[in-house]
Amino acid sequence: MAKYLVIVESPAKVKTIKKFLGANYEVMASNGHVRDLPKSQLGFSPENDFELKYITIRGKGDILAALRKEVKKAEKVYLATDPDREGEAISWHLYHALKLEGKKVYRITFNEITKTAVKEALKSPREIDMDLVDAQQVRRVLDRMVGYRISPVLWAKVKRGLSAGRVQSAALRIICKREEEIAAFVPEEYWTLDAVLHADGEKKTLTAKYYGRGEKKTVIRNEEQLQEILKNLKDADWKITEKKNGERIKKAPLPFTTSTLQQEASKVLNFSTQKTMRIAQQLYEGVDIKANGTVGLITYLRTDSTRISEEASQAAAQYIEGTYGDAYVTKRVQEKKGGGKIQDAHEAIRPTDIGRTPAAIKDSLSRDQFRLYQLIWKRFTASRMSDAVYKTTSVKIDAAGERFTVSASKLKFDGFLSVYVQEDEKEETAVLSGNLDKDTKLSLQELVHKQHFTQPPAHYTEAAVVRALEEQGIGRPSTYAPTLTTLLARRYIVKEDKNIYVTEIGEVVDKMMREAFPTIVDVNFTATMEALLDGVELGEVEWKTIIRNFYPDLDEAVKEAEKQLEEVELKDELSEEFCELCGRQMVIKYGPHGRFLACPGFPECRNTKPYFEKIGVNCPKCGGDIVMKKTRKGRRYYGCINNPECDFMVWQRPSGVLCERCGQMMVEKGNKLVCSGEGCGNVADKKV
Repeated sequence: MAKYLVIVESPAKVKTIKKFLGANYEVMASNGHVRDLPKSQLGFSPENDFELKYITIRGKGDILAALRKEVKKAEKVYLATDPDREGEAISWHLYHALKLEGKKVYRITFNEITKTAVKEALKSPREIDMDLVDAQQVRRVLDRMVGYRISPVLWAKVKRGLSAGRVQSAALRIICKREEEIAAFVPEEYWTLDAVLHADGEKKTLTAKYYGRGEKKTVIRNEEQLQEILKNLKDADWKITEKKNGERIKKAPLPFTTSTLQQEASKVLNFSTQKTMRIAQQLYEGVDIKANGTVGLITYLRTDSTRISEEASQAAAQYIEGTYGDAYVTKRVQEKKGGGKIQDAHEAIRPTDIGRTPAAIKDSLSRDQFRLYQLIWKRFTASRMSDAVYKTTSVKIDAAGERFTVSASKLKFDGFLSVYVQEDEKEETAVLSGNLDKDTKLSLQELVHKQHFTQPPAHYTEAAVVRALEEQGIGRPSTYAPTLTTLLARRYIVKEDKNIYVTEIGEVVDKMMREAFPTIVDVNFTATMEALLDGVELGEVEWKTIIRNFYPDLDEAVKEAEKQLEEVELKDELSEEFCELCGRQMVIKYGPHGRFLACPGFPECRNTKPYFEKIGVNCPKCGGDIVMKKTRKGRRYYGCINNPECDFMVWQRPSGVLCERCGQMMVEKGNKLVCSGEGCGNVADKKV
């Protein structure tokens, strides 16, 4: 009979860990949290110094009963939930829910589910870290405060089941701000000028790019400026004034953190953040590998550390030397592990065994598991390899005082590039003859000039939002994917291809949050709060102090918002449309996907139809009304009401003014009007 009970979070880990421990150990799963704050109420009392009320989560009774049965038989109980705040809190809740007072109870964690890591963790157990538990508790309470106090205000204002969240609302603000920047962006004209030159003794021509006059870099802003340069270059002599050879080092990448894994998986594999985390969880918990049984393939997936253990670094060096040669092993001194216990060692995301190559286990993995494992394996291997070295050549060419430049690079030593190239760092290398020097005669073949317009900031992708959240200190590795999932589920944002767009309902919620609760959506405030949570984890800040300071301000803001709402009579807005079934004047209502028209005679008359807001501008093609519409996913655009007979459509709000250059509709961009015609670029001031 088993003497020792090990409790983990996930059933998927049970089989893997049981195989390592043998007959003396029983391994069972809690299936995540077993206790939580009640859904029907706040779960804490401000009047009673924020004493928390925990209840058993519905559906967890049978799991707890089975665990209690095994606890009675066991000499020792090991709480082996995940090595983070959430895992620590689950162990603490298990301790109380299973009434483990008086029992021999130990907390163990491991960064990877391998036999060595699990056995080492059992050799160095510890007590539950209440600082970690308190950090989780204060995050839970803060999120509950914001969600449960503010969401009803949104319901009252928008009349639907919307939600607000501490991290969620700050993330929505970041995305909305980018959309505002894009909407207000006014493109600026510029030109490029290339000189196609022939050098004596060379078969191929070389293309030099315009730099400026003399040493001063110049941007060609308009055609008049271009014509002046072309006039100056007429009949000019072309000569090389300087040639420099050098080397450029391309540093090996750091191993993955949660954030960088989500970003790269989005770019390379087109995975959503949610899908990346789901598959990474499978690789961490264990996959059945032929001839090996169930094996944990990667280390813990929720981390913001890039540190690698000394053992893993040494194993990587041996593998790289044996596979690629000694020159490919990095000579940089790796960061040394601190003196903490093994279960305190949070590392970067890496394979548990570098010798377990993606190709060797491909047949045991699903397609998505293989692709993600391969990405993690390659990134980790590359991070332990030498830097890449390029030979560079740069040439300066002058003609009548105008400076042109041409540069090229050639890979001298591939280093880590033999294994891994980041998606956004792929580069094309030009070839430049080694015979070029100051005496080389050049003859002009042609001057190639092209008009361009500056582009607005790119729409956020999931990867870019994760990067922005991480850079601004909002949320933590475990919150990135759930935050985006919530915003998508609420239809505050939508994804088209990889791009994220804010929906009309998202704009409404963001506007209300900025007006009534500016602190909640302030990214600096949210980042400061994250730093305070870290202080709780380190034992430097008492967790109730944060809540005592935060709640009164939130309570006052909510009451003020409720008071203002009471002063405004929230009537349904009348439309110009009449119900074709009963003749009543239809009203504008908000639904989960935005505004729609509804008959006020509900429930006797249930007629509804799409709402198209007329903007007071006529279609330049057919003269019909231009109305604001939305794509199937909720992105706003402007089109003719006579669609599909008329196909006029633009993304920005039409002004009603036609371009004096090309006759296309001018659209509004901040305080400017910009031509919607492709390649025109005409910009005019908006008349107030």
